[in-house]
Order: sequence, then C-alpha cells, then structure tokens
Amino acid sequence: MSSQIEDSVLVRDYISGDEKALEVLINRHNQRISSFIYSKVLDRDVTEDIFQDTFIKVIKTLKKGSYSEEGKFLPWVMRIAHNLIIDHFRKNKRMPMFEGSDDFNIFSVIGDDKLNAEKQIIKDQITSDLKHLIEELPDDQKEVLVMRIYKDMSFKEISENTGVSINTALGRMRYALINLRKIIDKHNIVLTN
Repeated sequence: MSSQIEDSVLVRDYISGDEKALEVLINRHNQRISSFIYSKVLDRDVTEDIFQDTFIKVIKTLKKGSYSEEGKFLPWVMRIAHNLIIDHFRKNKRMPMFEGSDDFNIFSVIGDDKLNAEKQIIKDQITSDLKHLIEELPDDQKEVLVMRIYKDMSFKEISENTGVSINTALGRMRYALINLRKIIDKHNIVLTN
C-alpha cells in the first residue's frame, strides 16, 4: 500500500469529524473533476459553480451518513458532477449540440453516452408529445402542418397538393401553430429539455 491515505479512510475520517480529511480529498481530485466539468461546459465560471455545487452535495451526503460507495469515492463524485452538468444544461434550455454543425465541438469528440442517451430519451418524449398534440388539431390545419414540418414541403407544393391558394395554406399553418400553443398551455406541457 502506498504512503498516501486511501480515499475511503479519508471519507471515514471526515464523517468522524475530521474536516481536514475533506480538504485532502478535494485537493487530491480537484484537477480531474474540474477538467471533467470544463470539458462539458467550456466555461470557467460555470465550471467553478458546478465544482462547488458538487462538493456541497458530497458534504451533505456524507454528513447525512448516506454515502456507501467504499473505495469508489472519485467515480461517485464524478457521477454527482455529471448530474449537475445535465441540470445546468436543462436549466439553460440548451443541451449541447451533437449534430449538424461544421464547427469543431468538444462534445462530439468526447461523446458522453449517458448524456446522449438522456438527450435521446428527452427528444423521443417531445416528439411523441408533439404527435399527440397535432392529432387534436382540425384536419385542414393538421394536414398543412404535417406537410410543412414532417414532409418538408413548400407552401407552393402544399397549395398544389391540397387544392387551396398559398394564402389559405399559410393561414392554416398560422392557425395550426396558434392552436398548438393553446393546447400546450391548456395541458401545461413543457416541450423543452
């Protein structure tokens, strides 16, 4: 065994009241955790905030006596940090973009599977909710909305396919969107991740 005190011993010491033990743990893992957070959020201030929130959560959990991950302190802390990063993106209504950008994006290189999976679940749920909402629209509005959004047709093509003027097609689209907003408000639905 190395001369360095094991994380699990430091955790035990901290729970027993040795405040210094936590300081040793934070200093030991500071670089790895900060780098991990920064690689996801790409902002020093946000990184600092999430790092602090992570350790506030760590301290609360240890003080409550809810910690039970013997010898797995760092992975446990990383998981807390990861969850706080996801919360941060949700709060700011912007999950990191993975697709459709020519710019270099650190997220596409790192490719965090958990974040991708969560993002996909949220996206699938929104798509499913939206399909149910569209079903509540009057047929003429639903038809125009589906052609425009899901079939990517121009208003000229919609006009030709439905036998109505372009202005009528535009009007139906406008009313479809207004009615969708009303339905969303009525049901208190949140369509953002």
